[in-house]
Amino acid sequence: MASLLDEAGKLGWILFKALIRFAFMLLNNCVAIPSYCLYLIALQPLRIMDSRTFWQIEGLMFKWLLAMVSSWGWVAGYTVTEWGDDVKPISEEEAMVIVNHQATGDVCTLMMCLQDKGMVVRKMMWLMDHVFKYTNFGLVSLIHGDFFIRQGKAHRDKQLVYLKDHLDRFYYSRERKWIVLFPEGGFLRKRRETSQAFAKKNELPHLTHVTLPRLGATQVILKTLGPQQENGTLGAGDASATTGPTVGSKSRGLQWVVDVTIGYPKARPMDIQTWIFGYRQPTVTHVHYRIYPIKDVPMETEALTDWLYQRFVEKEELLAHFYKTGAFPPVHGQMEAVSRPMILDPMWLCAVQTGAFASGYMWYSLLQHAYCWFF
Repeated sequence: MASLLDEAGKLGWILFKALIRFAFMLLNNCVAIPSYCLYLIALQPLRIMDSRTFWQIEGLMFKWLLAMVSSWGWVAGYTVTEWGDDVKPISEEEAMVIVNHQATGDVCTLMMCLQDKGMVVRKMMWLMDHVFKYTNFGLVSLIHGDFFIRQGKAHRDKQLVYLKDHLDRFYYSRERKWIVLFPEGGFLRKRRETSQAFAKKNELPHLTHVTLPRLGATQVILKTLGPQQENGTLGAGDASATTGPTVGSKSRGLQWVVDVTIGYPKARPMDIQTWIFGYRQPTVTHVHYRIYPIKDVPMETEALTDWLYQRFVEKEELLAHFYKTGAFPPVHGQMEAVSRPMILDPMWLCAVQTGAFASGYMWYSLLQHAYCWFF
């Protein structure tokens, strides 16, 4: 009986904490997202006069919003440990980021671990499943210029055309630097069986912890944003080369591919509901980086397919090692793997939240006065 009461007490505390967190996040969204939109509406004259400065300000506010989301996980004890290559030295250069996709929490994890990577968060573009358009952050992503892609054969060809048009219109005009995509085209649990059947039919590697990636979006991005091709591969680019319209300074095109592998303890992915309600015990998510120069990436369809498949075979090996040992293997040439805890400054997170609520109050007061003035 005592044990039942103890369990009931723990469950009650979890439910109470979840309700408090949900109420706070609902209020957080109600003040932060409208404030973001209203600031940008007020700054429309600046957009006409100085588009570059406008998008720099928008990028700064976008980073603050992502920091706000990161704080939800941080206060619940959901942290990140990083492995592999250090991506900070290339944070000011253009890169394509390919990530394995297990659950909705992958996006939240990236929002957190990229916070301390210089200008990356401010100047990045996301490619996400269209379902994210209907989340609390969908409107912000639409304004920021992210691309929502629909999955399935019926939409595939049209979506690639839309993607190229989107990149041509928004990537350089808004001075984006990094573009993030999930080449698997869906969550692991949904695609695993289909991927394994396809692999068996075509004598491809059998994967358990990831699925075979799809080529379409990756190829469109490389062709649209990559530097000039040299003998079937992407050139390294130079300061005078441009791959599209730019603002202020010329672009060399993509210089790097950042291969990101996300691993969750005991292979239990984190979903967005967990971030919101915080019902899981404090968890460390592990993120592994590997950097490839763009000149090493082939552009011919068959060669690029093989190259991309090989990246996900490597992800499979990385995750198999991680789930077995609790750590990613060492980088080639090193005897021992070295991890780096990703630290968020609590004072910075408090400042972001304070700014969000202060902005919400300011806009509420202004709109209330405007309503009283006119009506």
